[in-house]
Amino acid sequence: MKIGTVEISSKLALAPMAGVTDAAFRQICAENGAGYTCTELISSKALCYGDKKTQALLAPFPGERPFAVQIFGSDPSCMAEAAQIAVELSGADIVDINMGCPVGKVVKNGDGSALMKDPEKAARIAEAVVRSSPVPVTAKIRRGWDMGNLNAVEVARLLEQAGVSAIAVHGRTRVQMYGGQADWNSIREVKEAVSVPVIANGDIFKPEDAVRILERTGADMAMIGRGCFGNPWLFTQAKALLEGLPLPPLPPLDERCDTVVRQIELSAAARGERTAVLEARRHYCWYLKGIPHAGYYKEQIVRMNTLEDVYTVTKGIKRDLK
Repeated sequence: MKIGTVEISSKLALAPMAGVTDAAFRQICAENGAGYTCTELISSKALCYGDKKTQALLAPFPGERPFAVQIFGSDPSCMAEAAQIAVELSGADIVDINMGCPVGKVVKNGDGSALMKDPEKAARIAEAVVRSSPVPVTAKIRRGWDMGNLNAVEVARLLEQAGVSAIAVHGRTRVQMYGGQADWNSIREVKEAVSVPVIANGDIFKPEDAVRILERTGADMAMIGRGCFGNPWLFTQAKALLEGLPLPPLPPLDERCDTVVRQIELSAAARGERTAVLEARRHYCWYLKGIPHAGYYKEQIVRMNTLEDVYTVTKGIKRDLK
């Protein structure tokens, strides 16, 4: 498929997730089969104000291609300026507009999925970003705001008219947040209503789910979010099934530990040891999900402060939890 002029050779995308999809985690997922990656959501206002910490979130990992940056906001002119800044600083191939984030602090400012309540405004924002961006523009939306306002098709049509080159759809309403079940039929309805590529998102927790969501929706790509927390091999497994190959097993625990340590080291090289280790605490716990008797080491993980702590905990896990 193509997003505008950008060739995408994969059917598997890594969803942008705040506090999760930093460059280090994106690199690990890409190495395991994620063919399309995107930054976490980035504030358009912070970019327009020149905030250095926000600018740091734009950095790609070496060789990250195709590479998308995701911006959020509800002021058309600020979003247009932020798109230009984001591409200039990152060299991104694509700019994505977040119209799906359900988190309260985002929604209360009229950003994220709050835009599902105002389709005309969503379209104005998209049009402004498309007009100013030097690269193709995409948008990520939800099924609607609530069950009384299931307007994904209406919003998608307006976004296509505004010039976006692809649309990702999460099959939940904003009110659902991440609870309940994603409605894949709503994604299929969007796919049938627009001619640009559609990316299906929601409830891909097993490799078989990636196959099923593409079959059910007819979408061009499957976007994996929470299912890959601590499990970047979900991409490896899903890729194999999509190619008609046997399902590869998960790596042994030692190899999984080596992977999370490498992720933390990559993050430390980019962002500093203290920040990387603090943010990696929950990542490491995710990698141990389903491992028997891991409780003791999870308690150690949430107290890690240095890379030396990471190495010590990892040595114990490899010794005791095989």
